[in-house]
Amino acid sequence: MTLLRHAPPPEFSRGSVTRALARHWGALLALALFFAAGLVVLDDYGVVLDSNLHRREAEAHLVYLAGGGDLRAFIDALHIEHDKFYGMAFEIPLVLAERAFGIEDSRGVYLSRYLITHLFYLAGGLFVYLLALRLFGGRLLAVAAMLLFLLHPRLYAHSFFNAKDIPFLATFVIALYLTHRAFRRDSLAAFALLGAAVGVLVNLRIMGLILVAAVPAMRALDFAFAQGWAERKRILLTTGVFALASGTLIYALLPYLWGDPIARAVEAWATLSNHPTVLIEPFRGTLYRSEDFPPEYLPTWIAIASPPFALALGAVGAAGILAAAARAPRHALRNGRLRFWTLTAGCFAAPVLAVILLDANMYSGWRQMHFLWASFSLLAAFGLHWLARAFAQARFRAIVYGAAGAGLAATAASIALLHPNQQEHFNFLVDRVAPERLRTQFSMNAWRHPDRQALEALLDEHPGSITLNGASVGANFAINRNVRMLPREARARISTRTEPDAFAFSYGPPPDDALGFYSLRVYGSTIASFARKPDLQAAYAAAKASEPIVQSGFDVHHVDDALVYVKEPCDEAEITDGYFMLRVVPEDSEDIPEPWRSFEYEDRSFLFPGHGALLGGRCVASAPLPDYPVAVIRTGQWRSGAGRLWESDAALHPDRWRAMRRAVADGEPAARGLFAVYFAGGALIYLREPCAAADTEARFFLHVVPEREGDLPWERRLHGFDNLGFDFYLRGARLGDECIARADLPDYPISSIRTGQYVSGVGEIWRAEFAVGR
Repeated sequence: MTLLRHAPPPEFSRGSVTRALARHWGALLALALFFAAGLVVLDDYGVVLDSNLHRREAEAHLVYLAGGGDLRAFIDALHIEHDKFYGMAFEIPLVLAERAFGIEDSRGVYLSRYLITHLFYLAGGLFVYLLALRLFGGRLLAVAAMLLFLLHPRLYAHSFFNAKDIPFLATFVIALYLTHRAFRRDSLAAFALLGAAVGVLVNLRIMGLILVAAVPAMRALDFAFAQGWAERKRILLTTGVFALASGTLIYALLPYLWGDPIARAVEAWATLSNHPTVLIEPFRGTLYRSEDFPPEYLPTWIAIASPPFALALGAVGAAGILAAAARAPRHALRNGRLRFWTLTAGCFAAPVLAVILLDANMYSGWRQMHFLWASFSLLAAFGLHWLARAFAQARFRAIVYGAAGAGLAATAASIALLHPNQQEHFNFLVDRVAPERLRTQFSMNAWRHPDRQALEALLDEHPGSITLNGASVGANFAINRNVRMLPREARARISTRTEPDAFAFSYGPPPDDALGFYSLRVYGSTIASFARKPDLQAAYAAAKASEPIVQSGFDVHHVDDALVYVKEPCDEAEITDGYFMLRVVPEDSEDIPEPWRSFEYEDRSFLFPGHGALLGGRCVASAPLPDYPVAVIRTGQWRSGAGRLWESDAALHPDRWRAMRRAVADGEPAARGLFAVYFAGGALIYLREPCAAADTEARFFLHVVPEREGDLPWERRLHGFDNLGFDFYLRGARLGDECIARADLPDYPISSIRTGQYVSGVGEIWRAEFAVGR
C-alpha cells in the first residue's frame, strides 16, 4: 500500500466565491461552530500566572522600540532579566489591539487577549485542513485532521488564556503548510514566505529552530539528487532566500539582538535551551525539581493528557510512515510525499528526543511542547487514512470512520463536561477516581485560572463584602489577578486586608476540615479551596501560656496540634511581603505524604495573611501540623529581594532525643571530630556539646563501605560505598546547648565508615574514618 498522491492545490478561481466556499462546507461549518462556542465560553476562564507578565514585557518592548529608554532601562522594566530573550511577535499585537480599541479596564484587556488567542488557534485548525487537503486529496480526511487538531481538551482551554504556547502551535502548523507549498512550487517567493513564517516561529519559541535546520537539510538532499547545474543553482538561490528571510525576521523581531547579534544570540540559546526557572512538582507521586525530572517525563505527560483514540491513530500513522520509509529509503529522502510525511514524523520525534537527551528543564506538564500536537494530529489523520485503506470492503471502512467519529465525539463530550477546566484533563491511563490522588501524582492548577471560579462561588454564597487572604505560597499573586477579571461590582466587594475573620485561599484542601468553606475539585482532587482562619485570639492566649520552641524573628509555640507564631510589637510591613517556610519532619519517614518522601520532609510553607493577622500591634499566626507524629520542624521567614530573614529548627518532643542522649552518655565514641560519633542500636549517634547554630548548617556526609560489594545498590558499586549523607534538621535536634542526630545504618555487614561535614564549593570541615567489622 502506498501513500496517497499529492492533491493539486485547491482552485478558488473557478466559478463564484460562493461555489468555491461550498466545496469546503464541512470545514467551514466546523470552524463556525467552534467560533460560536468560543464566544459563548470566552468569559468563563480566569487569569493565568503569566498573562499580565507577558503584557508587561510587551509594553517594555514598545517603549524601547519607540526610543524611550536605553537597553539597561529596557531590561530593568522586565519582570525577570532573561525575559529579554522572549520574542513579542504575538504579545505586541495584543497590546496594540487594546490601544486601538481603547480597552483600559482589566477585564476588557483579558477578554480581548483571550478572543484573539482563540481566533489564532482556529486559524491553526484551518491550516491543518488546508495542508491535509493537499496531502490526502479528500475533504473528509482533511476535516478529520482539523478536528483531531482542535479537539484536544487541554489545548482547547489553553487556546483562550495561553498567549505563548498556542500562538507557537498555530504558527508551527502554518510553517508546515508553507513548507509543503514551498517544496512543491520551488519558487523564490514561496521560500521567502516560508522563511518569514519560520522567523516568526523562532521569535515565539526557540524550538522553532527545528525548521531552521530542517528546511536547509531537505534542500541539501535536493541538491544531491539534482540533475544539472541549472537545477542546483535554483536550489541554492531558494535556500539563500529562505535563510535571508528567516534570519532577517529573527533579528528584526527580537530587539535585544540589535546591539550585538552574534554574542547575544549565543547568550539567548544558552539561556533558553536550559531554562533558568526551576520549580518543584509532583510526577507519578514523587516531587522533583523541574531540572531533575526523569527521561520519561515528557512522553508520559503526552500519553496521560491526550485523547486515547487520537494517540492510537497517531501510533498507527507513525508506524505506517516508518514502514514506508524503511521499504523505500531513497524515496524518503527525495522531494515528494513520503519525505514530507517523514519530516512530519521527525517534527514530533526530534523535539521529544532532544528534551530527553539534553535533560531539558521542563515544568507544568508538557505545555512548552504543545506544538507537538501540530505534527501528531497529522500523523493521527494519516493513521486513520491507513486503517481505512487497509480494509478493501466499504463496510469495514465505514466501521473505521464510525469509530473515529465516536472518538471525536467522546473528546468533544470531555471538553464539555470538564468546562471550564479542560486544562486538567487526564485520560484513563491514570487513576482519576481515588479522592485527592491526582493532585499528589501530577501537577494540577499550574496556571491558576480556576481561582476565578472559586472567587465567584464565594461571592455567590456571601452577598455582602468579604475579606480574602492567600494561605499558600503564590496564592495572593494569582488571586489578585483573578479579582481583576471579575465585573466591577464584584471587585468592589472584595478586600485583601490582613483581618482575623478573612477567608484563607489555598491550592489544596483546607488544613482543618472544620474551617473549610468551599473546595473546587476536578476528578475528586482539590485545586482551590477557601477556609476560615482559626481563632487567633485564643491561639495567642494559649501561646503566651507556654514556652516558645523557637525564638528568632518570631516566637514559635507548639500549642495542641498547631504552631503559633507571635511577634510583638509588630507592624503590617513585616508580615505582608514574602512567606513563612515550614518543613515538617516526621518520626517515621513512612508518614510523609507520597510526593514529599524523596525530600524527607513535608513542606507546609504559608503566607502570613492566610494564617494570621495583626492584633493590636501583635502579629499572630496559627499553622496546623499534620496528624502524624512530628519529630522536628524547621521554620523561618523569606522575603523577595532580601532572601532569608530568619530560620531555625526545633524538636517537638524532646524526650525522645533526651532518651537517645542518655543511651550514649556512658559509652566511648567510635570517632571524634567536630561531633563525637557513637554506635547505638544499628545507628550512628552524632553529639556535640556545646553546640552553636553554625555547627549544624553544613551537610553531613556518611559513606558506608560493606564487607561484600554485592550488598551495595547497583548504582553505588562503581564508587564502592553507600552514600547516606543528610542535613542536620532531618536527622537531629537541639537540646539546650547540645546538638544530637541519629543516622540509621544499612543491615548488611559493614567494613568501615567515613563521616563528617562539608560545604559545597568549599570542601570538608571535618572527617572521621573508622573500621566496623560487623
